Amino acid sequence: MSTSKNVSQLRAIPNPERSTSIKARESWHILGIISEFVEAAEKLSDVRPAVSIFGSARIQAGEPWYETTVDLSRRLSDAGFSVLSGGGPGIMEAANKGAFAGKSTSIGLNIQLPFETSGNPYQDVSLTFRHFFARKVAFAKYATAFVGMPGGFGTLDELCEVLTLIQTRMGRRIPVILMGRAFWQGLLDWIAEQQVGNRLVSPEDLDLIQVFDDPAEVVEAIFDFYQTRGFTPTDTEREQLLHL
Repeated sequence: MSTSKNVSQLRAIPNPERSTSIKARESWHILGIISEFVEAAEKLSDVRPAVSIFGSARIQAGEPWYETTVDLSRRLSDAGFSVLSGGGPGIMEAANKGAFAGKSTSIGLNIQLPFETSGNPYQDVSLTFRHFFARKVAFAKYATAFVGMPGGFGTLDELCEVLTLIQTRMGRRIPVILMGRAFWQGLLDWIAEQQVGNRLVSPEDLDLIQVFDDPAEVVEAIFDFYQTRGFTPTDTEREQLLHL
């Protein structure tokens, strides 16, 4: 009994007009993706050291976490770090706002969404992406550290992305910092109890994450991490970045 399967391929489409149409559409799609990577490389290759800050788009100006993020990003900017955010409202705006007022570059990696019509006005460098994965590569590739503020699914997505890259050694080791112990402690407890407890991640994987409440501690922790090695990627790390 044969187990071979008839797997459809584009070249097997009998209608040449439909085949050509699909090829043209997919080709333009691929070229659009390439253009996003090229623009990111052109604009971001010299911004290091940089810190990626993530958090909720729903937190409003004047709320404690918004103002804390402005404080943090201003401290990072004045300390010589460019700041990357998603370019939108909420925590993203706060991150750009603090950096924009500081000495270093404020960068917005904007994404085209149906419910967000424009980026925030505090961006020295602004890029706009149509594809989430190209944007996520830019966040990971050009960041010297990751800071997660309170946020929703998108913040968790970015947190898990950077932890996965470090854990699998497909990305270089960088500081992964969460701000707000009261917000994050439940997640950390769940990871320790369920994931570590069931041997789904290693106990030492928890050491990849630091938690602080004070913006000054965040800046100090990043400098402490790079004190003995400097901010310039090693040859091994440069090779790792090619796999992102």
